[in-house]
Amino acid sequence: MQDSLLPRVARVFQRAFGIDPGSVTLATEPSDITQWDSLGHATLACALEHEFNIRFDLDELMALENVREIVRVVGTKLGAAP
Repeated sequence: MQDSLLPRVARVFQRAFGIDPGSVTLATEPSDITQWDSLGHATLACALEHEFNIRFDLDELMALENVREIVRVVGTKLGAAP
């Protein structure tokens, strides 16, 4: 599931932050992307919700601390096996 979600997540990063989606890996974290601050986190979360037609609760928003966790949470929201 990670393999199929990562390209879509990377495109969300491109739209949210204007970065090359090829630079987004499972190891990417906020310190790697200047725009991924508190406001950027909110922008990213909204963009992810829109792309995947899902809604995050507060605990899930707090768990979105790196791309690996974003892919995990989105996959869980979409009903994928962990």
